[in-house]
Order: sequence, then C-alpha cells, then structure tokens
Amino acid sequence: MTMGLRRAWDRFSIYLPVLLMGLLALGTWWLVRNAPQAQAQRPASALQHEPDYVIKGFSIKSFDASGRLQSEVQGSVARHYPDTDTLEIDDVRLRSLSVDGRLVRATADRALSNADGSEVQLHGNAVVIREAATVQGKTQPLMEFRGEFLHAWPQLERVRSDQPVTLTRGKDRFTADSMDYDNLEQVMQLRGRVRGVLVPAR
Repeated sequence: MTMGLRRAWDRFSIYLPVLLMGLLALGTWWLVRNAPQAQAQRPASALQHEPDYVIKGFSIKSFDASGRLQSEVQGSVARHYPDTDTLEIDDVRLRSLSVDGRLVRATADRALSNADGSEVQLHGNAVVIREAATVQGKTQPLMEFRGEFLHAWPQLERVRSDQPVTLTRGKDRFTADSMDYDNLEQVMQLRGRVRGVLVPAR
C-alpha cells in the first residue's frame, strides 16, 4: 500500500464512525416517516338486541343450598339477550315454591325473565295461581290472577298489573283496571273500575 493511499485510509477511518451514525440517523428518520400510522381506537359498538343463544323444548330447575327445589321454568323456545341479560320464553310454564312450601304456578303465551328468574313479565293469556295452603293453622284458599299482562315476583309472592285483571280467591271474584298484590304484607290494591262478587262462607 502506497503512502498516499495509507494516509487517505487513515483519514477515512477517522470519519467512519461519524458517517455510520449519520446513516443510522437517516435510516431511523426514513422508517419513522414511512411506518404506518396507528389507527385511532374506535368506540366500542353498542350491543345489538339480538339473542346470543336459543333453546327449544327446555326445562330449567333451580335449587337452594339444601337441595330443595325453588323454581322450575319450562317453555317451547327461549332466547337469551346479552345486552339486557334477559330471557324471552314462548309458551312459558313456571313453578315456584315459597319458603314455607306454598306452590305458585304461572303460564302465558310469552314471558320475559331477568337472569335469576326472580322477576317475570307474563304477556298474553297470563295466569298466576297460588295453591291453597294452611299457614300457622289458618287456611288460605286458592288464589288466581288472570289478564293479558301480569308482572310477577315469585319469591316475594307479589303480582302487579297496569292492565285489566280478574282475581279469584276461593269462591270470591274481582275485576279491576289495574292491581298490586303483596301476599307477604297481605295487601291488595285494586284500581279503576273495580267489581266484586263475595260468596259468604257457610
């Protein structure tokens, strides 16, 4: 290697780190400029009111901690809606046992129930029946509610409706434009045009 070439190589090697740093900086700038832009996060879309599953010809039973049957729900078709966590049931049949063993039955063309079945809205040919029972030595006659809409809380033994209803208690019969019945509090409120037939006990 000649003296001139060696001198040129020495000069070049002094500036080599600076040149490499410049090339790296240039490459980094080019990558940042040409990299795809991060997409703005889209707001989460609202859940559609569409069923996430459908059950046909079903029966669901729930039990308490001791294994005693608390309630049973049967129907021809059930649809679960995740946006409201509700169950819509066609041709519904319900059975519920109170703490003291009294049976409550209900039927309707369609029902809308919350997740745990503690609140049920009955639509079309709605019927709720509390069977006759003897509680603390006192006989309670069969009680039946009928209407196109009944809102029931089986465990709380409560039935309400803002539409015309027919109530039968033993042999007594009442009709009203709306009703609120609380069996635990032993309170019945009938509103609107109320008519009743009381049959005296013999």
